[in-house]
Amino acid sequence: MEKILFMGSPEYAVPILKELNDRYEIAAVVTQPDQPVGRGKLIQAPAVKKYAESRGLKVMQPAKIRGEDFIRDLSELAPDAIIVAAYGKILPKTVLEFPRLGCINVHASLLPRWRGASPIYSAILNGDEKSGVTIMLMDEGIDTGSTLSKAEIQLTGQETTGSLTADLANLGADLLIRTLPEYFHGRIKPERQPGSGATYSQLIKKEDGLLDFSQEAHSLERQIRACDPWPVAFFQWNGAPLRVWKAQVMDSRVFEPGQRGVVEKFPVIGTASYDLKLVQVQPAGKRVMSGTEFLNGARNWDN
Repeated sequence: MEKILFMGSPEYAVPILKELNDRYEIAAVVTQPDQPVGRGKLIQAPAVKKYAESRGLKVMQPAKIRGEDFIRDLSELAPDAIIVAAYGKILPKTVLEFPRLGCINVHASLLPRWRGASPIYSAILNGDEKSGVTIMLMDEGIDTGSTLSKAEIQLTGQETTGSLTADLANLGADLLIRTLPEYFHGRIKPERQPGSGATYSQLIKKEDGLLDFSQEAHSLERQIRACDPWPVAFFQWNGAPLRVWKAQVMDSRVFEPGQRGVVEKFPVIGTASYDLKLVQVQPAGKRVMSGTEFLNGARNWDN
């Protein structure tokens, strides 16, 4: 049986690790160091660490993977392959070339579309009709390695980054488990990615959630879904950020871009095209609530 070193950090990687752990020897799990989270800056472990420790797996959280110390650890563990799923750091050449069967990435897009750090967010933001997972051999480029297999799903236009991440994690876990035996036994020939059609996603920043109502309503609605669960779409109202968790594009064009109104007991804002109904919002310092409930305490909304 092949020995696997797994590298991953967020919730997306957990179903993939689970399937691997059920079928292969896991030499160790490498994940990001614990990080302060939220306003209280409480130290929180990555989701992968929590799962690995619950299964008694060896966990490593190196601050650096570039250097002799990590290569020394690899030599002691002697993995046949390294499986990567949203680890969060670029692997140096010394690590990429270490395992005899290579480093294999479970990437959440249909490569070469959406290479980079935020493929799921980018697919939703840009209104893609389909998404999927690519199993690929890693090289020194950003998601430019040869592919081993792909699986795709049609998008409904209702997905959030959170919901699509969960779907693609399960899809990726299933695809990886079907792909690895074929690759390990030489029955899959890696295919080079096409030279055209590549697009790149960027690391998401908090300010990417800011809504600009001079844009079209459908674009804003996609932005809201893409920013769920982080950084959450928002705009300034009454001197504080008002988060928008869910919105609906209306058929009407009653309000000017940025103009606030009320329709059918819901807050509405005009855009460059149709009006946008705010279905679910979160005022600063308060819980998530329906737009109707928000209006009960927002008397000056349409002033």
